[in-house]
Amino acid sequence: MNRMKVLLSIKPEFAEMIFAGTKKFEFRRTVFRNPDVKTVVVYASFPIQKVIGEFEIEKIINDELKALWEQTKKYAGIDETYFFSYFSDKESGYAIKIKKAKKYKKALCLREDFNTPPPQSFMYLDTVMA
Repeated sequence: MNRMKVLLSIKPEFAEMIFAGTKKFEFRRTVFRNPDVKTVVVYASFPIQKVIGEFEIEKIINDELKALWEQTKKYAGIDETYFFSYFSDKESGYAIKIKKAKKYKKALCLREDFNTPPPQSFMYLDTVMA
């Protein structure tokens, strides 16, 4: 069965927190619109620049910023100042709730393994991988 996945660029420190289980929300100013996406493939950005794992999406919350912070702050992985500066010119934002994260045994290279350059924010992957 084909499962639509999306590749997200995530800062290495946040990616590590996701796989450690301490960050349960990934914040985005805009989010992919395809409802068939159930999995996020994690590209750890500079200086790692590798695909290091993936996580299942439990749900995506879209809310006004104060409400979004209240719902997510316990497992945000960032502090309130960082949160509000990240969304500084927005009235609402998105939080992708992480259901189950799986770190790959071996990191993958975007160019060699996916034949693509790093995405600015996200890109769709149509895969037949398990």
